[in-house]
Amino acid sequence: MKKALLFFGLLASTAYAQDCSKIFISEYVEGWSNNKALEIYNPTNQAINLSEYFVARYSNGAASATVDRAVQLSGTIQPYDVYVAVIDKQDPAGSGQEAPVWDSLQVRADGFYSPDYNVSQAFYWNGNDAIMLAKGTLPGTASANITTSANFQIIDIFGKIGEDPGTAWTTTAPYNTGQGVGVTIDHSLIRKSTVLTGVTAQVTVFNALAEYDSIPAVTYLFDGNGDTIVSGNGNPILFGNWFSLGSHDCDCNSLSTDAKTQAEIVVYPNPSLDGMVYIKGAVDVREVQVLNALGQLVGRTTNAANPQMAIKLGADRGVYIVRLIDQNGTVTTKRVVVK
Repeated sequence: MKKALLFFGLLASTAYAQDCSKIFISEYVEGWSNNKALEIYNPTNQAINLSEYFVARYSNGAASATVDRAVQLSGTIQPYDVYVAVIDKQDPAGSGQEAPVWDSLQVRADGFYSPDYNVSQAFYWNGNDAIMLAKGTLPGTASANITTSANFQIIDIFGKIGEDPGTAWTTTAPYNTGQGVGVTIDHSLIRKSTVLTGVTAQVTVFNALAEYDSIPAVTYLFDGNGDTIVSGNGNPILFGNWFSLGSHDCDCNSLSTDAKTQAEIVVYPNPSLDGMVYIKGAVDVREVQVLNALGQLVGRTTNAANPQMAIKLGADRGVYIVRLIDQNGTVTTKRVVVK
């Protein structure tokens, strides 16, 4: 993503910070009902104290945001790890605007935020809101602009501040007129591994798929045999498609030792259009395991020192985890999206 000052009245060109020098948004979740979450990735070799950062929402094309539309974060992100922040709707008795976050998303959370809309509206995005991850300490006044925060610095921006795309940003240029498929509503967006930094300057257009892979907000619930589980009335049971939360693949320059080993193995194409992928650099891989979006083992194969392998993940769209086990038992994990 990028580093520069954001001028709300001007369209600035996108600039880049030093690769992997700062945290950034690695996954955006806008699911059905109150299922909202952000995953934040730490690409550095140092633990990051999140109490120095906050999230703000620019609602429906707003060009500015006040403190009541922001929330200070908490917790720590370890090196090369992620932090999953989820909206704080945990009451199982909730309904309507207070409907609880699905259990399958709650279990992915490292922290919950914005339980009361009247205090903080930060996590109430609905597909047409820009989101900012910033460094700084929010002022104590609800009506104060977030840019007056102590030590304010833009770390990452999702969407285009000051632009209301209607229902959502879409797949078809200019991405803000409703043409094509809305990908920022009822979807999860996973940052591509080639993205190394956060967007810190206003963009001319926001094309979500330029930096993110899109997956549906829900998937079907499967049994141990991989068959769809149906309810008593015969309808397939839906399950939150959030298995991808909790880890992030990134081609950062400042990689950990394990990540450098992983980077030598390439799984492509990613995303895959037909579920078929190839593994390059697999000469030391002795076994490959494939897990579906529920963490269920759906495939396994061995390798006899072949430098390249072909693997069929599955016919269902969504996220698959490819586990590569080498001769020493070391496990390398790759995440692949099937569209």
